[in-house]
Amino acid sequence: MRATLRWAHSDLRTHRGEALFLVLATAGITASLLLATALFGYATNPWQRVFTQARGAHVWIHTGPSARVDKVAELDGVESVAGPYPTASTTLASRGARASAELRGMSERPAVGRPLLTSGHWLDPASPDGVVLESRLAHALLAAPGDTLTLPGTTRRLTVLGVADSAEPRYRPGEQPGLVWALPSAVPDPGGRVIGLRLTDPADTAYAVQRAVTVLGAGAIGEISTWQQARAEAQGDNRLLGQVLGLFGLGALAAAGLAVHGAIGTRIRGHLRDISVLKAIGFTPGQVVRVFLLQHIACALLGAVTAAALIQALGRRIPGRLGDAVGVWHGLPGHTVALFAVPVGAVLLIAATTGLAAWRAGRVPPVPVPRPAAAGGGRLSAGSRRALGLRVPPALVLGWHNAFTRRPRSLATVARLALPLLLIVVAMSAWTTIERFQSRPEQMGLPTALTVHADAGPTGRRARALLERDPQVAAAYPGVEVAALVPGQTATIALRGLGTRQDPYPYTLAQGRPARGGDEAVAGQGLLDLLDVRVGDWVRMTVGEQPQILHIVGRSIEPENAGRVISTSLDTLRENDPGLGPTLYELRLRPGADPRAVAGRLTSAGHGHLDVHAVANPADGLSPLRGVVVGLIAVLALIGLIELLTAIGGTVREGERDLLALKAIGLSPRQITTITVTATACTALAAVLVGTALGAPLAHWLIDAQGRSSGVGAGVARGPSPALLLLFGGGAVLGAAALAAVPAARAARRRLADTLSAV
Repeated sequence: MRATLRWAHSDLRTHRGEALFLVLATAGITASLLLATALFGYATNPWQRVFTQARGAHVWIHTGPSARVDKVAELDGVESVAGPYPTASTTLASRGARASAELRGMSERPAVGRPLLTSGHWLDPASPDGVVLESRLAHALLAAPGDTLTLPGTTRRLTVLGVADSAEPRYRPGEQPGLVWALPSAVPDPGGRVIGLRLTDPADTAYAVQRAVTVLGAGAIGEISTWQQARAEAQGDNRLLGQVLGLFGLGALAAAGLAVHGAIGTRIRGHLRDISVLKAIGFTPGQVVRVFLLQHIACALLGAVTAAALIQALGRRIPGRLGDAVGVWHGLPGHTVALFAVPVGAVLLIAATTGLAAWRAGRVPPVPVPRPAAAGGGRLSAGSRRALGLRVPPALVLGWHNAFTRRPRSLATVARLALPLLLIVVAMSAWTTIERFQSRPEQMGLPTALTVHADAGPTGRRARALLERDPQVAAAYPGVEVAALVPGQTATIALRGLGTRQDPYPYTLAQGRPARGGDEAVAGQGLLDLLDVRVGDWVRMTVGEQPQILHIVGRSIEPENAGRVISTSLDTLRENDPGLGPTLYELRLRPGADPRAVAGRLTSAGHGHLDVHAVANPADGLSPLRGVVVGLIAVLALIGLIELLTAIGGTVREGERDLLALKAIGLSPRQITTITVTATACTALAAVLVGTALGAPLAHWLIDAQGRSSGVGAGVARGPSPALLLLFGGGAVLGAAALAAVPAARAARRRLADTLSAV
């Protein structure tokens, strides 16, 4: 055992660079997988914790003020009820920020759907104008307990008494109003009521919604939200970040395992005589295998333990969402198990790949077997002979020949090097897609930058003219958005009428054609999946008591409302309801316009009658992904460097036996060096071509698959530009050639006696 450890230690000292690279690669991979685990826990647990502590309702139903909501409490499967509570839609302003809100009358905190206070205190009859804000709404308004809120267009003031978390869908600008809890007396003219249902079996949510709609009548339903929708919205970008980290972490782990396998195989081929000597002096095959296992498991274990210790000690200090995720993850029940299981899994996978390669070392005979006659491996190919006939420098021809002489081994080297390059192309595609959301939002389903809600006053009636007078507003599209019941009455979707037939709204279509005629519409991927329909189908929905039948002629990219949106022109909706007027305007700004400056001018011009806010961009929530992509590319580049150094070492060793012959035919040391450099560059070029050819379509498929699952829809993937791919490939090839130059030059200048001893 002592001899085994001494030989392993001596071999590690000889290959310090390889050991260091393995430690760093394992640390990076393990850190990526641990962060992915933390993000998955962070995505699910906070909402689940709030839902459990608040005894959240599985279904929230918004109705008109005269609906007989008490009948819903008698339905089978309903365990308990929250409300009904009076509600009123309003707009709140604080410190220059404005937000739409739902004012909900509630005197005491209920047993079901109970808001969880995070600061301040609950409603107090002694403060009739006191309110409690949902936490995200409070953040948007920059409000805290003790602040005063105004209602634009009125003289009314509200005092913030507290801030609370809720398991209901949270505030999203332009999509979901924020919750404001107030005393019933503070809701003098309720426009509707809301009731929450907590079910005996959450799996029966769709059936419970269907029965509730049947009892109340479709005309009485304003909107329905379920716990699945609230959970999906709460997980949001965190789950996507976790998926990206997990995917690349597993891919990098596979690449690292293959790189270790190739490195050991190359070392075994280069040390056949040493291994034979070890066996000749008494080492058993098992001891030889254990030498390689001990070396690489020790390096992998050091890297994995280092990563786990750093994440545990410093992970919560990472700025942004990743640090928050690690901080929450530390308090979750499965934290300790994951912190142990992920590093162990990474080490075991590397140990498995190491064992497969080390097994070959155990089969080396104790008496050295003569090596093949030539590393070149046979005659030159017809193409190589033709190249020599065309006076191509012999060094380049021999380098190309040496790179692909042993096809199984050459193909394996190219495949191992192509895997990290492929993953880097995928990471670059993810970066490009996020950048396109921010730089070219009109190509990603966001043709407008601002949404304006107008009230019913004089300013609201002449809102379009007022908006279009602004010099930086290119177009103002009138519209209306209402909640509609889907067929089967199990959920509500967003029905939008935007633009007119003379001035159509510029939807970003991924499939089909624009809606031009009457009863034509375009829909998001989330709606197509919800209704199980395709482009070309007709769908029937209910708005109040009015049926609306639309022909889906196209699929639009819809970043809002999880893609559960069907859109047509305002003229089409007016055919069913001639008195329908625009309640919102989507503004397309001129190039270079600042949305914040335009919003400020329009708010001032509206004198409190216009609610202006920026259109939410999904890329804003994915900003942490940029840092993740950079870190992943660094880890993958490190793995590729390990494989490249392994390939260079193998090429140099294989070329040692040809050194005498090459010098005998008159090649100079510089030409011999060029042969090795050319062989390495050709191998790198083949890996770049394979990685790019496979990585680009794989990236499109992965990104579009994520788009489909989130409801945005396929068609958002954007690959790196050809110039960037060319720069990436050229840099990889030139870097490989530069790395090979020094060891190749050193080998070409070896003495003849040294060369003879290596034969």
